[in-house]
Amino acid sequence: MASGRLKTTHAFFACILLVLLGLVGAYFLDIHFFIALLVYFILQIAYSSWLKHVVIIDVFLVATGYLIRVIAGGLAIGVQLSPWLFICTILIALFLALSKRRHELLLLDEGAEAHRPILKEYTPLLLDQMIAVVTASTVISYCLYTVSSETIAKFGTTNLLFTVPFVLYGIFRYLYLVHQKDEGGSPEALIIKDKPLLVDLFLWIATAMLILYI
Repeated sequence: MASGRLKTTHAFFACILLVLLGLVGAYFLDIHFFIALLVYFILQIAYSSWLKHVVIIDVFLVATGYLIRVIAGGLAIGVQLSPWLFICTILIALFLALSKRRHELLLLDEGAEAHRPILKEYTPLLLDQMIAVVTASTVISYCLYTVSSETIAKFGTTNLLFTVPFVLYGIFRYLYLVHQKDEGGSPEALIIKDKPLLVDLFLWIATAMLILYI
């Protein structure tokens, strides 16, 4: 659409068709999955229309989108999701969304407001304070999850606590990239291209599997 190769009318009708197909398919798969997708679609419309211009609410809605996708995935495959997963997901999503806002604000400088009007409501100091709160909350929530009675009863071990250092390193590494390397504009690309983060992710998965299955 931006290049003009795709007409707006074609894109509009394709959007309507794909949304209808997706919702109908979700309905026949599972009613709860359908509701999750419908809520996600409504939130995206509301965000794109006006809520992206409401300070703080904008980043909460971005994070909520990640949470709904996790919930929808669990519903689609019939897996019961732990409340701890909800808490950790929303916190890490807020961490990434706030880091992205900070990156945009510093990268675009005086042109930030023209690129994204809501950026005029933020300052680097405010975002850093929010990130600090969310970062600490994420680490504490994950630590509590590893030693919670629910987790111990489910997996029969308290050893998941040994995965905490990898979570800490991952968050610290990401903060280093955001603050020292001016990264953070694209979290998914950053995680893929940064080798220390990839190694840390691999070690976290390997340690968790070792504890749970071996």
